[in-house]
Amino acid sequence: MAAETLKSGAGAGGAAAVRRLLLDNGALTALIVLVIAMSALSGDFLTTDNLLNVGVQAAVTAILAFGVTFVIVSAGIDLSVGSVAALSATVLAWSATQHGVPVVLAVVLAVATGIAAGLVNGFLIAYGKLPPFIATLAMLSVARGLSLVISEGSPIAFPDSVSHLGDTLGGWLPVPVLVMVVMGLIAAFVLGRTYIGRSMYAIGGNEEAARLSGLRVKKQKLAIYALSGVFAAAAGVVLASRLSSAQPQAADGYELDAIAAVVIGGASLAGGTGKASGTLIGALILAVLRNGLNLLSVSAFWQQVVIGVVIALAVLLDTVRRKAGATPMAAGTGSGGGKGRQAATYGLAAVVTVAIVGATSLLHGGNGASANPKVGLALSTLNNPFFVQIQSGAKAEAKKLGVDLTVTDAQNDASQQANQLQNFTSSGLDSIIVNPVDSDAASNSVKAADKAKIPVIAVDRGVNKATVDALVASDNVAGGELAARTVAEKLGGTGKIVILQGQAGTSAARERAEGFAKGLKAYPGIQVLAQQPADFDRTKGLDVMSNLLQAHPDVQGVIAANDEMALGAIKALGSKAGKSVQVVGFDGTPDGLAAVKNGTLYASVAQQPSQLGRIAVDNALKALQGKKVEKTVKVPVKVVTKENVAGFSG
Repeated sequence: MAAETLKSGAGAGGAAAVRRLLLDNGALTALIVLVIAMSALSGDFLTTDNLLNVGVQAAVTAILAFGVTFVIVSAGIDLSVGSVAALSATVLAWSATQHGVPVVLAVVLAVATGIAAGLVNGFLIAYGKLPPFIATLAMLSVARGLSLVISEGSPIAFPDSVSHLGDTLGGWLPVPVLVMVVMGLIAAFVLGRTYIGRSMYAIGGNEEAARLSGLRVKKQKLAIYALSGVFAAAAGVVLASRLSSAQPQAADGYELDAIAAVVIGGASLAGGTGKASGTLIGALILAVLRNGLNLLSVSAFWQQVVIGVVIALAVLLDTVRRKAGATPMAAGTGSGGGKGRQAATYGLAAVVTVAIVGATSLLHGGNGASANPKVGLALSTLNNPFFVQIQSGAKAEAKKLGVDLTVTDAQNDASQQANQLQNFTSSGLDSIIVNPVDSDAASNSVKAADKAKIPVIAVDRGVNKATVDALVASDNVAGGELAARTVAEKLGGTGKIVILQGQAGTSAARERAEGFAKGLKAYPGIQVLAQQPADFDRTKGLDVMSNLLQAHPDVQGVIAANDEMALGAIKALGSKAGKSVQVVGFDGTPDGLAAVKNGTLYASVAQQPSQLGRIAVDNALKALQGKKVEKTVKVPVKVVTKENVAGFSG
């Protein structure tokens, strides 16, 4: 934990004093160790561009975490901040761009949205006596749902005047970093210099004692959660500015990162301790980890393991420090000497870090560049067989052509993908292949790569408002029309069907749904009984289809926006699948093709994903070598049924 009382013996030597300083600041020690380790392991880490990337990537988490610090110091929890951030940004974009509200007023509405969400949380907790976990969990769902309702599941372009928050000053200083610093100073001031800040520590230390001493605990809780909402709204605006659009699914899961940053920074979930400086250090630890692991080409799956282990070790170090006898100090309660020690701690930490990092940088001084071209592949997710096949095709082609391929997994998070693309650009890769989570959200990152003269190839989905050297893709809309025609013709032009839609807010879900609607227009005898999202997930496909069967037992056909949901629907249908109910999927994944072979899945609109990956790598290398590449490379989709599945290869 940052800045704590030091207990140095009178005869302690210089080395012992340094050790004690670091031990008494567990999170700071962890950050120093990480920076030194990443500097030693990657020559690309310690560059100005990359360090600025780390700051930008930490900004949204840090701003959210500053608000969560208020709540945790008061012995509460707020699981809703990620959803409130998305809702606030959606309200701003929706009111300013679709309803002509002046931008200044739209920003006020966004902040008011965050305050309102926080007040509802505070009211449910203080007056409704709900546990903070339950109250904020409910708000997590409500805010996310409202964001989807307002946006109708689609990203909304952000006003240009506000989008400048995602730009740089003077061409090098990122505005998100400045906003993070300003919000951090505000958080530190609130915690250390205000009545409500002292109230937070009092409530977190002993709520009953605080009440008996005359503190109006219920009203203070309202204010505390309202403050958390304000910081969530600010984080949402900064995030949307980076992505040039308000994404209804933005900041999904960020509440966990925010809580982790606060705890890593030395706050106790039991309440009563915590500082803004510690929270900032916690957010930087998470950003350094993700950035460094990207630069080291660590597998996307292993990254999650490593991050979890390091978080546990950072908190364990703080526990060891506490047992060693250091006593936490509440912000604003230290003496002048304590503040002097705090300044000394940070100053010494900076000197030690710079000295060791400077030494380790010599390790990379003589390293020559790799003989092989370096290409980065930024995938939207690897939690889907379709994109796993794109990766397999890309890896096979890279091995054949002698290309060093680095693959990242954005886990369907547009912000995380923006960070990964920034890391690719700052580490000087020769070419980049991007499979965007969202076509609008990837634009700023692709523009940065264009500015750095790095060729960019888009695969499966295009990038809006930015220039790519080539787009290698199937046509999702045409594929959707093909799927609709396939099921309609199988049913003889008349029948009752349901549609399982993809994840709301993603371009693939929108485009395929558009194709389904276009294709069905030619068959007025086909009645769509229901359309429900199942998020491209097999389990959700099973659950949603099971529910729909209760309301529509007479269904005769199912169109699913991918094979995973189709396979879930088949499980729900049981013996009806392939007999009284015809199911058509999308993607042509191995499991989907196996279901086509055994007759439970009537057809899959196959995109040949391994071909997409192979052709993308081939075009990335051509663009790097200055050879001509086609602006659009179409890989044809194909309806695969039992009759032709044996001869099909994706």
